[in-house]
Amino acid sequence: MAERKSALTRAPKRPRLEALLAEARNITVTDDELREQRASFVFGNAPRDSDITKESAAKAARRIRLTDVSP
Repeated sequence: MAERKSALTRAPKRPRLEALLAEARNITVTDDELREQRASFVFGNAPRDSDITKESAAKAARRIRLTDVSP
């Protein structure tokens, strides 16, 4: 059996990644962008032999309504 490296060591410092993550935390996604991402996710994860098209995924994404359920 192959030797496994210990997962208990600290991850190396990645300043570029940390900077990108900090920048991303300040970006607000619009409703239109979120709807577009949702449609892309649906279409991209649909089985190849399904009847789902980009247009039908976009149409379904427009019908979905999000509500705030925070306490």
